[in-house]
Amino acid sequence: MRYRVQHTTRYAYGTPVELAAHMVHLRLRPRPWQTVISERITTDPTPARRRDGLDHFGNHVTWLFLDLPHADFEVTSESVVEVDCPPPPDPKDTPPWEAVVQAARTQEGWQAVEFQFGTAMAPVDPASKAYVAKSFTPDRPVLEALLDLNDRIYTEFRFRSGVTTISTPVSQVMARREGVCQDFSHAMISGLRGIGMPARYTSGYIRTKPPPGQTKRQGADQSHAWVGCWIGPEHGWVDVDPTNGIVVKDEHVLLGWGRDFSDVSPVRGVILGGGDHIVRVAVDLEPVEDNQDTEQE
Repeated sequence: MRYRVQHTTRYAYGTPVELAAHMVHLRLRPRPWQTVISERITTDPTPARRRDGLDHFGNHVTWLFLDLPHADFEVTSESVVEVDCPPPPDPKDTPPWEAVVQAARTQEGWQAVEFQFGTAMAPVDPASKAYVAKSFTPDRPVLEALLDLNDRIYTEFRFRSGVTTISTPVSQVMARREGVCQDFSHAMISGLRGIGMPARYTSGYIRTKPPPGQTKRQGADQSHAWVGCWIGPEHGWVDVDPTNGIVVKDEHVLLGWGRDFSDVSPVRGVILGGGDHIVRVAVDLEPVEDNQDTEQE
């Protein structure tokens, strides 16, 4: 499936910003199943200096430096991407989850082991650990348990925007059983790490307007979040979307991953001045025809 993605973030400051340095995760991550056909990042005002590179997790990062006073700041990413995500293995053919926990601590699991530990936004929480343990019963095949957990969160938690913020702790999300995709992802990651499973926070976009006759997906007109879980050296990572109760496939576009939201925040930085400010975010993800013109920067 081919998509055109546009992500715009606009800051309106109460007083002019004198100097600013921003780090943005707005360039899609190429994968064997995700081909970035074209991409462009534009800003207003134009930065005095821009640098592109990779972060610790291999995500594409752009650093922007502004040295002139400005009352507003807008950054827009535009991409065309083709997604063809392979199906997961048969759940019954995956190893017991306890074996995966142990494998992550061997040489074969060196890329997964750092995702076994709690973080500030996805700490090891007793309530989330107990919730996950109901699906991860002794000797159960790991993917079978993961899919059961994914379906339980989708069924038992309510998608409701405005009742949480990005700083709402996992303990409150578990108590309320409501929130948005970031909340459900952090809660799921917290519980998985609580039992020793490697789990990572994955950021990207989802097609919320389905083809005729298919189910509408839950998500905001901003970036989406889901969970990557390592299911052993043979099968690697499988991504699941607890907000929608599905395995990630061609409805999702990958931006990047980290230990929690703070590792892949779309825009973050340091400013001198600014005072109170208003942030507006708009995301458009639309399917496009293969023969449409594209641009590469």
